[in-house]
Amino acid sequence: MDLIEILKAIFLGIVEGITEWLPISSTGHMLLVDEFLTLNMSDSFKEMFFVVIQLGAILAVVVFFWKKMIPIQLEDRSKPLIKMDTISMWLKVVVACIPGAIVTLLFDDYIEAHLHTAPVIAAMLIVYGVAFIVIETWNKHQVPTVPRLEDITYRTAFIIGLFQVLSIIPGTSRSGATIVGALLIGVSRVAAAEFTFFLAVPVMFGLSAIKLLKFGFSFTGPELLVLGAGTLVAFLTSVVVIKFLMGYIRKHDFKVFGWYRIALGVIVLLVTLL
Repeated sequence: MDLIEILKAIFLGIVEGITEWLPISSTGHMLLVDEFLTLNMSDSFKEMFFVVIQLGAILAVVVFFWKKMIPIQLEDRSKPLIKMDTISMWLKVVVACIPGAIVTLLFDDYIEAHLHTAPVIAAMLIVYGVAFIVIETWNKHQVPTVPRLEDITYRTAFIIGLFQVLSIIPGTSRSGATIVGALLIGVSRVAAAEFTFFLAVPVMFGLSAIKLLKFGFSFTGPELLVLGAGTLVAFLTSVVVIKFLMGYIRKHDFKVFGWYRIALGVIVLLVTLL
């Protein structure tokens, strides 16, 4: 096994761990990195790798928000064993997942074949970068109507799920689309980010299952090493990034990520044209 391929997987794991939770498009970044640092693997393996590697990032969320996510009370025996508010939140997550699940099943193959291109990624980076700046400017003097995660209703969850559908286009960012949608309908930054974390768990497990079934389970030794290295590094990097993001958005808005998206999108377009 070529050590260079392991190092490439580690680098991609770092990119995934950073970009999965910041609203700047993890898939877009990994596809762009692959243009310059190509994994020497089959196209079918890489298609699966770019999705399944995100499971490492998702596991970091589960570890970080374990107490909020688990519906069983383990600490205070004086309280009910089942946490109904947590079950209610997971039901809202299921509602939010429905639009994306339908669209992914119908159009995933088409998007893989026709939209995984640098110009599309660049355009989506710029469009949503502008959206973040405009929305945050408009929100500057607004009071959120949904300040806490617990205040999200089923209707709000479904609307956020509709915005998540947009993330099927590379360069959009799943977290970016859901956060933009949540901010537009009055959800606070912290609640929007936390709901995005909840939403990521079933979405990414579902997408990973689809990709693994499509690829099959006949991995070679080198393929397992590459996938394992990338996933582990994505997990470790995500733990650090999630902690940073939750502290950052309590004091700052998302404009900096908007400007970053615009700058990167312009650079990608210029490189593509030249």
